[in-house]
Amino acid sequence: MAEENGAQAPEAAAAAAQNMKMNILAQFVRDMSFENILSQKGATGEVQPDVTVQVNLDAKKRSADNQYEVVLKLKVDSKAKESGEHLFLLELDYAGVFQIEGVPEEQLHPFLLIECPRMLFPFVRRIVSDVTRDGGFPPLNLENIDFLQLYRAEIQRRQAEKPKADA
Repeated sequence: MAEENGAQAPEAAAAAAQNMKMNILAQFVRDMSFENILSQKGATGEVQPDVTVQVNLDAKKRSADNQYEVVLKLKVDSKAKESGEHLFLLELDYAGVFQIEGVPEEQLHPFLLIECPRMLFPFVRRIVSDVTRDGGFPPLNLENIDFLQLYRAEIQRRQAEKPKADA
């Protein structure tokens, strides 16, 4: 009997996965800003950049059934390694509208903040590369972002804050 239960569990998971459907209905740049601080100061020449990337995610249900908007927010700050002067600042909010069906309610939150950004990221990477190149810098090719690790870190951060708020 234990073998039967073990055999049924993978089948049930496979059946649930087959019932899941995700369609990307739209994706777009919601907001973007690029400041070429280096050229505003009149500086020229070769500099070694020190780039920091901040990632934030936002997801909300739209008025239509099973439609969700997920926004991947990037802030890319580049400073000269030697002097610490700002070279450029890029802020990008890239959104996708997803129709999601068959995802259990308890799995919807991680699905929206892991799988949906994973689908948007290649487009964000291309935009960042093009904008930095068009802004007069070498194209910035972002490393892959582990959205699962990002999600886990945020959950841990919130759990650590909760006891402080209760006290």
